[in-house]
Amino acid sequence: MVETNPALANIFSDRLQQVVPSPIHTFSEQVSHLPNILKLTIGEPDFPVPDHIKAAAVAAIEADDSHYSVSAGSLALRQAAQQFLAERYQLNYNATTEILTTVGATEGLFTILSAVLNPGDEVLIPTPAYPVYAEMTHLNGGEPLLVDVSQDDFILTPQRLRAVLATHPRIKVLLLTNPSNPTGATYTAAEMQALADVLKETSVLVISDEIYSELQYEGEHVSMATYLSQQTIVVNGVSKSHAMTGYRIGILAGPAALIAQINKVHGFVIMTPSNPAMAAATEAFNCARSLADTQRMKAAYQARRDFLVTELTALGFDMVRPNGAFYIFAKIPADLGQDDVVFANELVARERLAVVAGSVFGPGGEGYIRISYAASMAMLVDAMSRLKSFATSARATAV
Repeated sequence: MVETNPALANIFSDRLQQVVPSPIHTFSEQVSHLPNILKLTIGEPDFPVPDHIKAAAVAAIEADDSHYSVSAGSLALRQAAQQFLAERYQLNYNATTEILTTVGATEGLFTILSAVLNPGDEVLIPTPAYPVYAEMTHLNGGEPLLVDVSQDDFILTPQRLRAVLATHPRIKVLLLTNPSNPTGATYTAAEMQALADVLKETSVLVISDEIYSELQYEGEHVSMATYLSQQTIVVNGVSKSHAMTGYRIGILAGPAALIAQINKVHGFVIMTPSNPAMAAATEAFNCARSLADTQRMKAAYQARRDFLVTELTALGFDMVRPNGAFYIFAKIPADLGQDDVVFANELVARERLAVVAGSVFGPGGEGYIRISYAASMAMLVDAMSRLKSFATSARATAV
C-alpha cells in the first residue's frame, strides 16, 4: 500500500471540500454486499442493448476505427443526432456547428457549467432534483440555488420563477429537467411556453436536461428549445432511451456561438469520445429500428409504473403519477414515520429492499422515497411483497 505524504493532506481545492459523493451511488454500494438484497436504487435500464446497435460498435472495432476523432465527435454521429432532434422534437440544429458529442449527459452538464460559471454565480435548480447538479455547481465555483417546487406538483411555475429571479440577481443558469429525475414530472407545451416568456426577458442560460425525453408516457415531450432556442442548451443522449448507459454518449445542442465556447472546455477535458461508442450511438439515433426498440422498452416501463402506482397506493403511499423517466417518488404514509433516511435504512435491515431516501434530492424530498422501476416485473412484484411485509409489521408494532 502506498502511503500519502502528510504534506499533501491539504492539497485539494476549497471547491472540492464542498462536494460530497453521489448519495444515491454511495447508498447503493453500501448495501450491495448484503445477501438477498433487492436494489431499486439506480436508474439503470435492465434491457440489453439492441443487437443492431451492438453490431455497429463491433463493426467499428473490426474496421480498426481506433484513431482520434474531433472533440465535437464524429460528423456522422452529429448528423444522426441532428436528424433525431428534428424528427422527434422538431428542433433544427446545424450538425457541424450546433451539436457537440459528450461522454454521457453528465460530462455535458459539467462542461457547460465549467464554461459559463464565475465564482458566486447562481444556478437555479428546481428541487427535488438529481443531486449531482448541485455538486457540479460547487465544483465549478457557482452557488446552487435550490428552489422547492414540491407544492406545485414538482414543476417550476412562471410565477415562482419570476419571484426567484427578482430576488436573486446573480442567477446565471436555470437547470431544468424534463422529464424529471426523481419525480417523473413532465411539462406541457403551455407550461414550457410560460417559463420561456419569463426567461426571454433575462440573460439566464437554460440547461435543459432531456435525457429521459424518449420515455414520456402520455402526451408529447416538449423541449424548452422550442420556445427559447437562443438561450437554451439541450442535453440528451442514448443512455436511457436505448439502454446504453455504459457507452457514455451524450449530446449538447444549442446556438453555434455557445457550442463553440463549450467545446473549448470539452476538448481539454476528454479530447475525443470513443469511436466504437459513437458508431453505436449513430446507429441508435439514425436507424428506424431504434424507435421501435425504445417504444418496446417504454411500454414495459409504463406497465411497471402502473403496477407500482396501484400497489403503493394500496399501502397508503401518496404520489404524483409519474409521466416520464422510470422513477416513482412516493410520500411515506404518516403512520410509517416521516424520516425518509431512517425508513430507507430500516427497509434494508428488515426486508433487504433498497430504495433511495427522498431527502437526498434536496428541499421538497423530505418524507419521500424514490423507487426505480428500471427493473424486471418479477423484481418489482418481489419488492412490493417485501414493502407490504415491512408496512404490515411496522403498523402492527405501533398498535
